[in-house]
Amino acid sequence: MPDTTSHSDRRRSAPNRWGLPDLHGGSKLLTAAAVDSIGSGLFYAFQVIYFVKVTSLALPVIGLALTLVQLLSLPAPTLLGPLVDRVGPRLVAAGGNLLAAAGFGGFLLVHSAWQIVAAGLVVQIGVSGYWTSSGALVGLAAEQDQRTRWFGLINALRNAGVGLGGAVAALALGAGGTTGLRWLVVGNIVSYLFSAWLIASWRHRGSAEPAAEPAPSAAASEPAGPEPAGGYRAVLRDTAFLRMAVVNLVFVLAAMVLSVLLAVYIVESLHQPVWTAGALLTLNTALVAVFQTPVGRLVELRPPQRVIALAALVNVLAFLLFGLLVHAPSWTVLPGLVLAMLVYTAAEMIQSPVVSGQALELAPEQLRGRYQAVFQLSWGLGGAIAPVVFTSLLTVGPLWPWVLLVVLNLGAAAALGVRARVRTGAAPRPATLPAVPHQQPVKEH
Repeated sequence: MPDTTSHSDRRRSAPNRWGLPDLHGGSKLLTAAAVDSIGSGLFYAFQVIYFVKVTSLALPVIGLALTLVQLLSLPAPTLLGPLVDRVGPRLVAAGGNLLAAAGFGGFLLVHSAWQIVAAGLVVQIGVSGYWTSSGALVGLAAEQDQRTRWFGLINALRNAGVGLGGAVAALALGAGGTTGLRWLVVGNIVSYLFSAWLIASWRHRGSAEPAAEPAPSAAASEPAGPEPAGGYRAVLRDTAFLRMAVVNLVFVLAAMVLSVLLAVYIVESLHQPVWTAGALLTLNTALVAVFQTPVGRLVELRPPQRVIALAALVNVLAFLLFGLLVHAPSWTVLPGLVLAMLVYTAAEMIQSPVVSGQALELAPEQLRGRYQAVFQLSWGLGGAIAPVVFTSLLTVGPLWPWVLLVVLNLGAAAALGVRARVRTGAAPRPATLPAVPHQQPVKEH
């Protein structure tokens, strides 16, 4: 039967008021995102402890091995992007989860540093496959006017899942010791396998292919067709997209505050108890899980460059608050930290769905894999450089990491304010690239 629900009825509905997207046909994809996030929460906060407990390696050796994994896996998205463009994001995401499950199986057997590097590299390549495909998967699941809401909901589910997984992991570690840690790895393997099945069996909106039929090749929307033109040269010529990727690198460094900078700053510079950092992380996770979708609804119809610039300026305020607390009276430090975290979380909720949506919107359909690969590089690069940058600046003085973050976010806001892409009156970006003439094969990049 045709849908007789009026547009105004939809706008007044409770799901709409909470910023929830139209979920028709997307339940498996959302479930996969939630399961993947729970699995991440089960292990990643405790990975260093795991290797300390199950191997005889010294802590610096374990840290070096994990750093090497991150550096070696940096090129993975650029190699996986063309694969997404050829076979579609669904198969690459499912295959990435299977590969990650295999890598975690290797973690159960590690005893030496090279084994940690080998198994960890398999995990990271698999994770890169999933995240390089994730934006294109949303492109398949959601209509264009629903994508900001989809990204917002996925971010909320990710925070809720990581929080739940971390709580379960803490209980398992407290109750089971080393055995509990091994069961966490097993749980993560199961989560990746289940997520792979959900994605592989999912059929996107408008798809009529049978479940057992292999996915056809080519674009993110999975039609058959010629090899897309331009390769990575087309991506590197797209200045609007590259500007967005650089801005995202700034936001990645801001996101790394939670995992790299905050705890050591609170304990060593502000002389607060270590539980304070955990409480602030919990506050951030809970706020994003509950309020991300309503915030996404508030910003979805605003010009995206202005929204992202606003988020950068809100970040500036948060980092000023964090940094100035080192000179604040002791009785103001704890409420000041809470206020700074509230402002920081607001910036995260404002920018996260919009930046992800812009990365997808700026990409032609036939090159979504390559575009998403370059976008994912900003995450890999930010994750790799944040620890050394923040800890080095912190040794110079407790203000310097915050000074850097303030300057970077001011630069991002200025770049978006001055160079914002104005679509009104401009020729629209084509959804697909023109086909390559048959007599001129494209050189692969």
